[in-house]
Amino acid sequence: MFVGSQVRITLEEDHFYPDLVFYNRLAKCFVIIDLKIGKVTHQDIGQMQMYVNYYDREIKNTDENPTVGILLSTLRNKTVVKYTLPKDSKNIFSASYKLHLPTEQELIEAVEEEKKNFELNEQI
Repeated sequence: MFVGSQVRITLEEDHFYPDLVFYNRLAKCFVIIDLKIGKVTHQDIGQMQMYVNYYDREIKNTDENPTVGILLSTLRNKTVVKYTLPKDSKNIFSASYKLHLPTEQELIEAVEEEKKNFELNEQI
């Protein structure tokens, strides 16, 4: 369920605006998405952690699951993500996105690659 875009979070006199906020009824949790152009930074991850903490502490009900944060950037910096997030982080994810839609052939190739990876993992 779409909650809103640029939903204001006010902490003392400072205002913050996550790009997109959703509520997943099946998972019973809020999902916050932030979009970044360029390489993801530790500040971006810290900001997302603040959004997740705020929703967990101030917005979600006790019978709901922890908030999930998704940080999408045009260039993912795997090393910065690795060392900024705790090893066991299950609520914040970072991924890259493209500013154009893939071709049909690119989609077919991606699906085939994932099928191969899945089949290899099942054999192990």
